[in-house]
Amino acid sequence: TLAGRRMCPLGWLGVASLCLGTLWAVPAKERRKAEKPKADLTLYENPDLDNYDLTLDNYGEILDLSNYEELYDYGDLVPKIEVGTLAPRPKDPKTHPELGETTAGTPKPQPPSGAGPAPPAPIPGQGLPSCLLCLCLGTSVYCDDADLEQIPALPPDTAYLYARFNRIAAIRARDFSGLEKLKRIDLSSNSISWADVDAFRLLPSLQELLLPENRLTALPELPRSIVRLDARLNRIPSAGLRPEAFRDLKQLQFLHLSDNQLDFIPVPLPESLRSLHLQNNNIQTMHEDTFCDSQDQGQIRRALEDIRLDGNPINLSLFPNAFFCLPRLPTGRFS
Repeated sequence: TLAGRRMCPLGWLGVASLCLGTLWAVPAKERRKAEKPKADLTLYENPDLDNYDLTLDNYGEILDLSNYEELYDYGDLVPKIEVGTLAPRPKDPKTHPELGETTAGTPKPQPPSGAGPAPPAPIPGQGLPSCLLCLCLGTSVYCDDADLEQIPALPPDTAYLYARFNRIAAIRARDFSGLEKLKRIDLSSNSISWADVDAFRLLPSLQELLLPENRLTALPELPRSIVRLDARLNRIPSAGLRPEAFRDLKQLQFLHLSDNQLDFIPVPLPESLRSLHLQNNNIQTMHEDTFCDSQDQGQIRRALEDIRLDGNPINLSLFPNAFFCLPRLPTGRFS
């Protein structure tokens, strides 16, 4: 019929349009798949790193570490930390392939994730940290209140050691072996009850040895370089001092042995001595030659200006010839 002839071309036209639309849709979909990664990668070509430029001036402003320890629980890690020792240097770089890869070439940058900025890549040749527990700054090592039970292994260039308020019970000769630059040792407020006789004698640069508030019953031999010895508040009797222990210490200026169990003044004392603190012991008597040479009436011992004998059961007025060469009388009881 006439109506059928008119509908036939329209039907063919609709079928052709549907086919053409389908053919056009497939390439468009493929084009979107190919273009999508390109669009995403452009986001990382020029990242904005202004907020990650950390210097000593703005470090505290960018990272707030005030409550860092509260946010992270270190309880599981504490038993695994070896107290205050040096991290060993690898003898063979092949045993640490990750270090070899960083020094061999530039590490490949990793794309940032949504969790935050990636940690900085290791600096080639920087090596491992020197101290695991103690704080090492230059030639000083700070181990105060670190719950130590023994002297930690120290860097060979250590000059100053502070290990106060710990639980160290003994000092062994090997604890300071080879530390020829060590000038000051501060072991105040520990539980030290004994020390090897050679624990300090072989330290050629040692000037200050601070051992107050421990449990020592004897003093080890001291190096001739010592300038200041502080062993207050221990349990040292006179028998715990070697005979003439301080005679050859020609640089000794400060000798503080107060609050011990001494029953006589350790003599002879070097001419270099400036301050002698022996208060709160059990000293009851002294010899005429304790401070001055009784045979040399013209002697003047100008350096020794500070002598404390208060708190001892001794009447200093009974020994007037012992003080004639001193610029000042000792502090103590004169009646």
